[in-house]
Amino acid sequence: MSELTVVDVPESKRFEAHQDGALAGFADYIRTAELITFTHTEVDPAFEGKGVGSALVRASLDAARAEGLPVLPVCPFYQGWIARHREYADVLYGTTAD
Repeated sequence: MSELTVVDVPESKRFEAHQDGALAGFADYIRTAELITFTHTEVDPAFEGKGVGSALVRASLDAARAEGLPVLPVCPFYQGWIARHREYADVLYGTTAD
C-alpha cells in the first residue's frame, strides 16, 4: 500500500490527503491570526475506512500546534476525533497550556 500524504493548501483553505496521486480527502478551514476553525471534512468513498480522515485531523492539528495556533473544531468529525484522542485537547481554542 502506498503512503498517504497530507498537505496544507492555503489557497484552497483546506488540508488535503493524497494517495497514489488521487485526492483521497480534505478538511476545510477558516484561519485568522488568532485561531484556525475546521468546518468540514470529506473523504472520497473509495478511501473510506482507510484512515484518511484520521490522517487529515492528526496532520492538521500537529501543524496548528507547531504554529501555536488554537483550534476551534466546528466539524463533527474533528470534534469526535479529538474526544477520542485527548492528547490533542491542549490545541483546542479556549484551553490553557500554562
